[in-house]
Amino acid sequence: MRGRVVRRTVAMLACVVAAVLGAAPTPGEASRAPLRVLQLNLCDSGYAGCYSGRAIPVAAAAMRANRPDVVTLNEICAGDVDALGAVLQEIFPGDTIVRAFQPAGDRRTGGGAYACVNGQDYGIGLVARVAGPRRPTVINGGLYPDQDTNDPEERAWVCVHARGAYQACTTHLANTVPAVAVAQCRYLFGTAIPALHARAGYAPTVAAGDFNLLDRAQGCVPDGAYVRADDGAVQYVIATPDHRLVGSTALDLQQATDHPGLLVTLFPVL
Repeated sequence: MRGRVVRRTVAMLACVVAAVLGAAPTPGEASRAPLRVLQLNLCDSGYAGCYSGRAIPVAAAAMRANRPDVVTLNEICAGDVDALGAVLQEIFPGDTIVRAFQPAGDRRTGGGAYACVNGQDYGIGLVARVAGPRRPTVINGGLYPDQDTNDPEERAWVCVHARGAYQACTTHLANTVPAVAVAQCRYLFGTAIPALHARAGYAPTVAAGDFNLLDRAQGCVPDGAYVRADDGAVQYVIATPDHRLVGSTALDLQQATDHPGLLVTLFPVL
């Protein structure tokens, strides 16, 4: 997006080269499949100074090396979801791969989608693996009711609900006014996700993204309702407590974007 300030805090740089590892899985957990979540902010609009033109192939290489089940995608073009969905299908050829994309709004056009330099819609998305036979899936998303009215980009959220498996969500919160980002975060966890559970039925849920919040993100997530991992800066993977955090690693993306990748391993708690 235009005018985006490239953020490279000391904490983020430390996370690029360090792995923060949790406890090893228990014997019972070791017999169950983990859920591996990879959060990526790819700076792929073509406008921002962090755009490299290399983010998609570097992301694909990270996916092949780490074999995530869910990849959450921020600052992407619509075609990036298809490209990385094809990579996930290549990694897991026998499983169902679900793709979801939600464009950011463009305040300047009065309701139209924000666009990348290449003309594709710009926003957020995710690709998710559902193991085994095909399951009914529901995709929901939208723009937040709270926005920075001085920012032309209107921020969004999107979730995929795979019945009998899990629900995965992603978001990219406002980077201009922290209070707006906090309000958007509270809406996601306090309104949007509970509403999806009410409509589609409860499913273990993981939400990941660039929250543009440092330690303030803790205050916008209901106490005791989620477990959390972060990259030491603004990216988070937050899961309902029917998951146990086992490992969290920041991945070096070779300066293809201005954020590390954040790879988190969760085990189901029975």
